[in-house]
Amino acid sequence: MIYLTGDTHGDLERFKDRALKRLRREDTLIVCGDFGFLWDDSPAERRARAALEKKKYTILFVDGTHDSIPLIRTFPQEAYAGGRVRRIGKNLLYAERGTVLTLEGRRLFFLGGGASDDMDDRLAEGTWHEEELPDGEELAAAWEAFSAAGGVDAVITHQPSRRIRVFLEGEAPVTPLDRLLERIEGSGGFSRWYFGQLHRDQRIPPRYQALFRTVAPLED
Repeated sequence: MIYLTGDTHGDLERFKDRALKRLRREDTLIVCGDFGFLWDDSPAERRARAALEKKKYTILFVDGTHDSIPLIRTFPQEAYAGGRVRRIGKNLLYAERGTVLTLEGRRLFFLGGGASDDMDDRLAEGTWHEEELPDGEELAAAWEAFSAAGGVDAVITHQPSRRIRVFLEGEAPVTPLDRLLERIEGSGGFSRWYFGQLHRDQRIPPRYQALFRTVAPLED
């Protein structure tokens, strides 16, 4: 089966959740951004990734604002489930921005990235990287892939559409990523949409679900 959860932020304790103990070798856990185990590639971070490689299920994630895209891009890219991923470890996969993967007969569109709420602080610390937001070329390719799919079973992002973000948390700046997400939303070409950025567990009927600590099965 396919399961989803929200931002894990490099916290191994999250993977001790009772809900994850039922996952089997053929199952996949999708993390909706801010995976957090690829930030500075320190010895401690490498040890944490090695611990995750002992899990029997596949861990698949999109990037959030606290993942290092420059570091992620040092790992090899490969074809997987009809799309593109980067192999971080034996069972650790990063879904490239704008890729469509077919898992267990379901087509899933993945688009990581987002705008940091704490960018000013991170600029001062030297820990912000401009790659956290997809560039124009990535966004154009993502729309082309989404359109070519002719409809998907689920959209998996870190950042929700601006309409949903405003509904849940009020006004927010508009970025090129927001405009693409609005375009995807307006197309109606998806059955479900899962995202993690807002650190809450909440359904927004009829098709949206914010995830944080919940481990949710992918719904039909």
